[in-house]
Amino acid sequence: MGIRNDSDRKRVEELMLAEPVGAPSSESIADSMRKILHSIGEDAERDGLRHTPERFEKAFRFLTSGYGQDPEKILNAAMFTVAYDQMVLVKDIEFYSLCEHHLLPFFGRCHVAYIPDKKVVGLSKIPRLVNMFARRLQIQERLTNQVANAIQDKISPLGVGVVVEGRHLCMAMRGVEKESSQTVTSAMLGSFKDNPKTREEFLSLVHGK
Repeated sequence: MGIRNDSDRKRVEELMLAEPVGAPSSESIADSMRKILHSIGEDAERDGLRHTPERFEKAFRFLTSGYGQDPEKILNAAMFTVAYDQMVLVKDIEFYSLCEHHLLPFFGRCHVAYIPDKKVVGLSKIPRLVNMFARRLQIQERLTNQVANAIQDKISPLGVGVVVEGRHLCMAMRGVEKESSQTVTSAMLGSFKDNPKTREEFLSLVHGK
């Protein structure tokens, strides 16, 4: 379809000159937060709030710092060849994340197990991996899969199991307002998916039975 009149031509020119969708804004996070405070009827210049936008920006950048990290660098920094083929479990890894739907926190514990195939990773690297993915805008289901897939991809174990138990403030503070509800998600790869005994052992260890 061609340009039929001056109106169409003007609209095309406007679209060509427009800033691309998704282009970064020159406005800082602090500037945007100052506007939000004004929009809800607050005085962003009063004593209690004067430096809140800058504090918010610093906190928000920390809570989303996982975007600047690479799982390969985390795991490859401590990879060792070991003749061990039994389950390795790191349980009760605390995590804090932000729900991408409302930017409200969700938090809880993550349990990660794998069965090595000639290679193991330093134990501290697994909590670091969980933190990396948690410090992004997330949903719990994706977080669970990302942890499992990263371990599978980077160290090629015989299997990986991940269970995440989370409490979501978007459910507790708004919406259904259920404070004590808990969401449990899991990802099972390799032998954890294919072998019921391996899966049962993992879940038994997670729940302390």
